[in-house]
Amino acid sequence: MSRLNSLSSVLFAMLLAFTVPSSEQASSHAGKFHFEVSFLASLSDHALDGHIMLGISRQAKPEPRYQLKEEEAESAQFFGLDVDALAPGTSAIVDNSTLGYPIVSLDQLPAGDYYVQAVLNIYETFHRSDGHTVKLPPDMGEGQQWFDKPGNLLSKPERIHLDPANGETIRIALTDKIPPVEEPKDTKYVKHFSIQSKLLTDFWGRPMYLGAIVVLPEGFDEHPGAHYPLLIEQGHFPADFRGFRTEPPDPQLKGDGRRRAEFQYRLFQDWTSGRLPKMLLLQVQHANPYYDDSYAVNSANLGPYGDAILKELIPEVEKRFRGIGEPWARALTGGSTGGWEAIADQIFYPDDFNGTWGFCPDPIDFHAYQIVNIYEDKNAFWDEGPFGRVPRAEMRKPDGRLQAVMEPSVRREEVMGTHGRSTEQWGIWQAVFSPVGPDGYPKQIWDPKTGVIDPSVANYWKEHYDLNHIMQRDWSALGPKLVGKLHITVGDMDTWYLNNAVHLVQDFLDGPQNPYQVGTFEYGYRQPHCYAGGGNISSQESIATRYQRIMPQIAEHMKNTAPKNADMSWQY
Repeated sequence: MSRLNSLSSVLFAMLLAFTVPSSEQASSHAGKFHFEVSFLASLSDHALDGHIMLGISRQAKPEPRYQLKEEEAESAQFFGLDVDALAPGTSAIVDNSTLGYPIVSLDQLPAGDYYVQAVLNIYETFHRSDGHTVKLPPDMGEGQQWFDKPGNLLSKPERIHLDPANGETIRIALTDKIPPVEEPKDTKYVKHFSIQSKLLTDFWGRPMYLGAIVVLPEGFDEHPGAHYPLLIEQGHFPADFRGFRTEPPDPQLKGDGRRRAEFQYRLFQDWTSGRLPKMLLLQVQHANPYYDDSYAVNSANLGPYGDAILKELIPEVEKRFRGIGEPWARALTGGSTGGWEAIADQIFYPDDFNGTWGFCPDPIDFHAYQIVNIYEDKNAFWDEGPFGRVPRAEMRKPDGRLQAVMEPSVRREEVMGTHGRSTEQWGIWQAVFSPVGPDGYPKQIWDPKTGVIDPSVANYWKEHYDLNHIMQRDWSALGPKLVGKLHITVGDMDTWYLNNAVHLVQDFLDGPQNPYQVGTFEYGYRQPHCYAGGGNISSQESIATRYQRIMPQIAEHMKNTAPKNADMSWQY
């Protein structure tokens, strides 16, 4: 192509980016304050499906796209808009009908100078094996972070004076594309690989992968005849193993950063000195079109992630890295999302794992779905009486101060993506726990506008994913298989009220009617999310030192429950 033609193409693409949508759209918004968001033709030569996030912030740094927060009073302002087949050069309109968070509508925005940035989170069309076709954001190796997702389009932050009273049109051009993530590198102790899952590929109708980060024990290379137990750690998407630091902290490092570095270096010393039991540590990467994590169970909306991890990924890890490969030599752990998964997998697959150490788990009894009782409450947003109503809390500090309440918390996710496509907490719980709705997306547990709870969906959740109910319902079969296997820790001032569900589970497991000694419980006094045990220590230290506490317990439990003539070559 000649230089002149190239220049003409660039000018044409820039012109397209600022094209007014259509005469009909232009006339309907004439004189009304609104944004028009378009993308350069050089970024895509075809129309795109997805969701636009428009961020408006008082602060320049970090960029507005990083300033969306659950803590309502600390969040920048965002508006979210679905787009279908948005062509290069045509504009998506953000106006006073577009849903916003924290303020609801654009016309409520106070006049002033702001930093403005837009991102298009691109959706892919999936043709699932259940017959449904859905548009969802694929994970691109970043762990479902729309603001950093490779391939997403974004604008450069601009400082603009905004005044909804002046009827102005603000044109925003998406001019950049987020680059691919850098792949982590193997080290002596930390290895990475991924597999294509047949089970998940069949469900989603296109190749789907599971990733593994494996931390090898000290002496792995020097003892080629040894075989090892496997500790599976679940949780949010891990880009790499962050527990180790091979060098002492820089003396110039101060504050929390220095404390974190000290804990990482201490773990490295304990791991490599032989002070910790020899076992493989597996962190699972199972980001999916709904979240950075699948919750490690089979689900109508996400597919058979539980079976895929157990039957495809774990055997491959044990094969590649000399795992013992028997249920007595597998344990589970995790915190928050990972805490729920670690407990759920032990309950759903009781014959395949030999104990779980779950920290600050997501709701394990839906009578305490955070602060909502989905079985008895009529509304998730409000505690309503005959003459008044009180907003339900959603997030708190350890001293009890509120940081968020339910309605704005749910609305925030609606701004991030409709049909449960927020790739955030309410969205993934609904995707995992709900049946498929008529449109192919998860059936809603409550109306996101009013908070009214659907009791039919609540009942489905109860029978399929309420862990306390499932244990009680199936206790004659489960009880003997879970003896000594459930170990649960939570702060008694958990940020999201998750301690309430833990108490309900303990009430059942420690009840006089229960003959099985199944669980142990630890509550951290005035500790927030995610307390991981250790007594009267800081939450940071509690999380950072969890391996040193639980690995000796796991090793002792495995030795005490191992079958006769079990492989103990890992005890060198």
